[in-house]
Amino acid sequence: MTSPPGPRHPPAYQLWNWAHRPFEYLEELERRFGETFRLHFAGIRPFVLFSNPEHIREIFSADPEELYAGESNAVMKPFLGAHSLLMLDGAEHLRQRRLVLGPLHGERMQQYGEQMAQLTHEAIDRWPLGTPFPIHPSFQATTLGIILRTVFGFDTGERLDAFSEAVTDFIDSGSTPALLFRPLRVDVGRWSPWGRFRRAVERVDTLFYAEIHRRRAEGVGRRADVLSLLMEARDEAGTPLSDVELRDQLLTLLITGHETTATALAWFWHWVLKDEALHTALREEARAATSPAERGARLPLLEATLRETLRLQPVIPTLGRVLQRPMRIGGYDLPAGTRIMASIYLTHRRPSLYPEPERFLPQRFLDVRPSPWEWIPFGGGTRRCVGMAFALYEMKVVLATILSRTLLRRPPGPPVKVVRRGITLSTSQGMPVLLEERRAGAEVGT
Repeated sequence: MTSPPGPRHPPAYQLWNWAHRPFEYLEELERRFGETFRLHFAGIRPFVLFSNPEHIREIFSADPEELYAGESNAVMKPFLGAHSLLMLDGAEHLRQRRLVLGPLHGERMQQYGEQMAQLTHEAIDRWPLGTPFPIHPSFQATTLGIILRTVFGFDTGERLDAFSEAVTDFIDSGSTPALLFRPLRVDVGRWSPWGRFRRAVERVDTLFYAEIHRRRAEGVGRRADVLSLLMEARDEAGTPLSDVELRDQLLTLLITGHETTATALAWFWHWVLKDEALHTALREEARAATSPAERGARLPLLEATLRETLRLQPVIPTLGRVLQRPMRIGGYDLPAGTRIMASIYLTHRRPSLYPEPERFLPQRFLDVRPSPWEWIPFGGGTRRCVGMAFALYEMKVVLATILSRTLLRRPPGPPVKVVRRGITLSTSQGMPVLLEERRAGAEVGT
């Protein structure tokens, strides 16, 4: 079959639409060209976008030696490092994936639950009562605190403060969408966008490597934080992760486990505060839970609502691969080197999968669990996000803690819109909310 159809607009025009109105642009292209189409952005090779779940299944189930995700993610290498899981392919990706996956699953997550709940209580206590405020920045601070404590084992003190400040500066300085494009990465001084970012990288590297060296010198002992567990991990040949590999994986966990989680939490409230009956039911469910572990594991309505949020509002709209050999996908014969994208957004809006796809209906997830190629906010196949279980657990603990203690309202003002923040699609205005009621923490336990 001939190559997929696509717009003939100049690549710069296509890129502008993708950067400033990604969801609307995807919908327009789908209406015009169907479920598979070709796009070409300025500075990036053309790619083919798929949204049919059967085509997504073909992509996810293909031999990872035939479809490289790391090559597709190369634009993020200056931000995460060459050894980040997101940059790796083939045997090296599988090797490091096995080492990183262990600390983020199983009973260890429940050990982190108390810290997640405590940091959320502290955030709630700082929220102004009766005055609208943006909740997204609060979620950014909370999720960063959680990830720093679980990844590095920090509790309080100067090191925690230094890491928090450095990582926040790193994320803020790298969130400008323009920096994703190589021609714009020019350091013309500390106040230029790329210059500021490069200095933020240097600061993060200094802290990360100092912590790794300190931990090696002192020994990890019986610590249960992710860094200590990664330092003790060995592959099948008995080889540990090097300092550079540790740095890149730690930074990847911090960035992907902090910013994306905070954004998903903000979108949750965007939808829930529109439905008073749902909000009431969620508060009742959360207040019946007796512990952080229960809030993170056994609240079916909350989990369904969170999954529906991630369906309608994926934080990252696409997943990329690069063909290493000629392949037939979705009925198209594609040559080696073709870049392909699985569209999370369009797949999640297919009426054949999700009736009334524009409506926010958490009940659709109460009794039905979609296949791994129908609900894909965390990717799929051998490239599914290693932090998926951790992120879902963390979000449920944070949200249930908030629901058990507060009554939030949506204040008057302009509608919340999608805004691009680096590679993520976030809420405009920081997602304003109004705290109408705050129960004492002792009333709901920790």
